[in-house]
Amino acid sequence: MLQTLPLKIDLFAIIMLLGVVQGFFLAFFFLTHQKGNKVAHRYLGLFLFAIAFSITEVLMGYTNYTFQTLYLVDMAEPLNFTVAPLSFLYIQTYITERFTKTQLLHFIPFFAYLIYMSVLFYPLPDTYHYNSYLYAFHPDMATVPCDYSEKEWYYFFKHHVNELMFAHMVIYLIASFYVVISAFRQENLPLAATQNPKLSWARKQVISLASIVIIFLVVKRTFIHDLGDHILAGHITLIIYAISFTVISRSRFFHEEQTKTGKKYEKSSLTTDIQDNILLKLTELMDTQKPFLNDSFSLPVLAKMLAVSPHHLSQILNEKLGQSFFDYTAAYRIREAQQLLSSPENAHIKIEEIAEMVGYNSKSAFNTSFKKIVGQTPSQFRVQK
Repeated sequence: MLQTLPLKIDLFAIIMLLGVVQGFFLAFFFLTHQKGNKVAHRYLGLFLFAIAFSITEVLMGYTNYTFQTLYLVDMAEPLNFTVAPLSFLYIQTYITERFTKTQLLHFIPFFAYLIYMSVLFYPLPDTYHYNSYLYAFHPDMATVPCDYSEKEWYYFFKHHVNELMFAHMVIYLIASFYVVISAFRQENLPLAATQNPKLSWARKQVISLASIVIIFLVVKRTFIHDLGDHILAGHITLIIYAISFTVISRSRFFHEEQTKTGKKYEKSSLTTDIQDNILLKLTELMDTQKPFLNDSFSLPVLAKMLAVSPHHLSQILNEKLGQSFFDYTAAYRIREAQQLLSSPENAHIKIEEIAEMVGYNSKSAFNTSFKKIVGQTPSQFRVQK
């Protein structure tokens, strides 16, 4: 007779349950979403599905529900070999927006381990699944006699699956960092820069994957068998809700300002052709004459130089560039400051003087704008260069 234990419901169990529900919901959302980068969305949806399914198995083991479903022991284990590849492929396709059939080769370890488990482990009787579950979550309980030998060479992979998974994740983590760093370099931006939302999001995903790898290592080194997996599952739940928060914050529901902007200019006489022509003149003016370097530079001043009204110029900046006049000016000024700070000839010039040279009267305002756009303070940027 196989011994069982009562259900264990505590805070960690509730956290994991929330992660499972939200993970599957978010996976369905990305797998069925028809707008934007569909390939990247599919990879993210599959990633969320994999981690939600993995949390489900941990939840069942942690709460003792596995005693009632011994045939499901280690059912999610092969999926662990998809987490890192899916995260990497999501980052890669999110940045490049390209899909190639060779990307499917990344799933060879998953299918190989799935076949391996399907042949050697899943068909085994419940007594072995029972012993395997006790070994992972209840090592203090006595196992039952079983006509089975674990010492065969072909069970090497099963016994060392954690080491294999860790090595697998580290390889993909390095590859993910390489993809993101290369993308930042192509844009001539430091890795900490925040002005490119797309690259900033990709960087966050690499950091999330790195945190999973680190927590995985700490948990497996601290706890015997799978006794600490609930901590890893709790961490992954936080990642799921962080992604959910980002999706909600980017929802059209919160883009009321854009609607207000559209109503603000709905009676404007500016046609698209006129806007494009003025924008072309604006770009040429800013690049050649650099009026933004003057600390008295303002919207009326710039509008006068272009022979348009300040209202029309503000409309063009909002509708064509999605920027306010102040953000548009700051981008030019900070770009100029980066060039000055990067030049060895200006190494003797103080930060305050650089700020004045690009049109700032206040060093604090300059520092705030610089860090917001570049992701570093002017001093940090100068040291790195």
